[in-house]
Amino acid sequence: MTVVVFGHEHLAFPDIKHAVRLRLLDGPLDLAWKHSGMTSDFIAEMMSQRLRPSRRLYNQLKQDIVYLANELIENAIKFRARGEVVVEALAQTDCFRLRVSNFIDSETATKFQRQLMNITVGDPGDLLIQQIEASATMTGNISGLGLLTLMSDYEVQFAWRFEENSSTQPTRLETYAAMAIPA
Repeated sequence: MTVVVFGHEHLAFPDIKHAVRLRLLDGPLDLAWKHSGMTSDFIAEMMSQRLRPSRRLYNQLKQDIVYLANELIENAIKFRARGEVVVEALAQTDCFRLRVSNFIDSETATKFQRQLMNITVGDPGDLLIQQIEASATMTGNISGLGLLTLMSDYEVQFAWRFEENSSTQPTRLETYAAMAIPA
């Protein structure tokens, strides 16, 4: 078994035994992008409840969680090999944590690892501007804007853990995110 970790490695081994866990299964309705929005809204509503007395904090946290969760769940659904997507969320005193797990094929894993080599070494703000400029001059889908926006504008910290058992089996990808809860 080969394990490769990118980003903030300390995030890749969280204590999430008290997290809310949702399993999105691939069944007769087929797992689709529309499920990421519904799931993100549900997670945000659950995790932001304790801040309900402060309407401003509640709304801010809910919107931030929706954006973060939707981006990660959408990516997991879009790039996954067949199978389930597991979403685990935990609201701590000062931090919201999210882990999204799914399987990807080896070609997708290689491409994503190459992209992460660039995303994790530079300044997220500078990289975001470069990516926006690149998307203005190129046609097609420019990936990475969502992650860079979360890193730059929302100060989300990420870790990605790739676990490969063999070259013929899909790679398990776990995406970890930690976002400060506004005071």
